[in-house]
Amino acid sequence: MALNAGAQTPIQPSAANRADMQKLDYRLEPRRIAENTWVIEGPVEDFSRSNGCNIINTAFIATDQGVVVINTGPSRLYGEQQRKAIEKLTQQPVLRVFNLNLHPDYFLGNAAWSDKPTQALAGSIAGMKAEGAAYEDNLYRLCGDWMRGTQAEPAREAIQPQTIRLGSHVLELRRLHGHTADDLVIIDQTTGVLFAGGLVFADRVPTTPHADPQAWLASLQVLRQWQDDGLFKWVVPSHGPVHEGPRGMEQTSDWLQWLVALMQRSAEKGVDLSELLRTRVPERFAGWAAQPAEFHRSLAQWYPRYEQQALSKPK
Repeated sequence: MALNAGAQTPIQPSAANRADMQKLDYRLEPRRIAENTWVIEGPVEDFSRSNGCNIINTAFIATDQGVVVINTGPSRLYGEQQRKAIEKLTQQPVLRVFNLNLHPDYFLGNAAWSDKPTQALAGSIAGMKAEGAAYEDNLYRLCGDWMRGTQAEPAREAIQPQTIRLGSHVLELRRLHGHTADDLVIIDQTTGVLFAGGLVFADRVPTTPHADPQAWLASLQVLRQWQDDGLFKWVVPSHGPVHEGPRGMEQTSDWLQWLVALMQRSAEKGVDLSELLRTRVPERFAGWAAQPAEFHRSLAQWYPRYEQQALSKPK
């Protein structure tokens, strides 16, 4: 596939500004990464009051026919400031707002977009409805005033995988799974940009509350094949810097494979969770954001099932 010249422009490193806690200003600064395409990058961190629970990459595409918004952030306030940031760059109407999965920072900003079609895969919408109240409680506890006025508003329209032509842009909506049960990814054929959602992390420990590691690894293989086939060049991960090539996919796959192998070996040896939590991660992972907190969360979530599997094996 021949990529649009706009996608060939080298992407500059992120210069994400720190949020202003006094003014409750996220200081959102859209960064152009390809023709008609901007990303608003969140800090590569964990949820905190200092970042206003903003650690997500959101994006938008001005297609000439109208704007497509991808993810709405962790709060109503984020969604409102996101909307203003978009309006400063384009007067095109917003046509669609996509939430790529059920996690809170993908959709809690939907309240600021209540007059626009908010869309997600059906399974993601079901998850938003089931867990929205718990998400609200958790993020209010973590981030306080940043969350004022935020109520979970799940995407209102279920969508199917499809190809959409809007102006000069052709967007492929595809369903994978593994990070969650329903992971929506968007490939812009025009610019060669993949919006990978939670399937790809870069320079940050992956989150796993709804994950199936084997399905996730399989989906990463699919993404690598699509990239090898020329379907995209640039990758916008859920968390971490926008990048060219397989870097984020390789990091995420490497982490999952190492983590699964660690849990399998440890369970077979009878290592208990308290001891496993003291494991030092390999040097290649040590500098990643949200380390070791995310590592410990994954162990606490997943390790009991590996212990059970080890106990159920015939002696």
